[in-house]
Amino acid sequence: MYKDILLSIDLGHAEDELRAVNTAVEYARSFGSRLHVMTVVPDYGMSIVGGFFPKEHEQKAIEHANEALHEFTKENVPSEIKHRHIVGHGSIYREILRYAGIVKADLIVLSAKRPGPEDYLIGPNAARVVRHAMISVLVVR
Repeated sequence: MYKDILLSIDLGHAEDELRAVNTAVEYARSFGSRLHVMTVVPDYGMSIVGGFFPKEHEQKAIEHANEALHEFTKENVPSEIKHRHIVGHGSIYREILRYAGIVKADLIVLSAKRPGPEDYLIGPNAARVVRHAMISVLVVR
């Protein structure tokens, strides 16, 4: 049913992501799917903010995220599950949607915590992905 599953995780809260990881692994196992495990390094948003950091700061953050993602999957994704690693950079929900298209995912799996009052005004990334995705999205709470 699902050939390619995109699993988005927040490495900053890796322990909170385990339920979504386990769900995606079970789906991949059940359907023989390929799992695309991604994390996103957010950008600074405003160029003035970026001026306070060294030029190589973002590249180092991406490299660190890539290493952390490999370590995370090594510990949490069984070796028999075909998977790859993706590190996006920029707006979190936009990167998730962009890579869903690139890998031709037919399911996006991500976690969501109970939204706080500020999320109803701004909109959490999970809600934006659900709202804008052209494919099925499984939100694991």
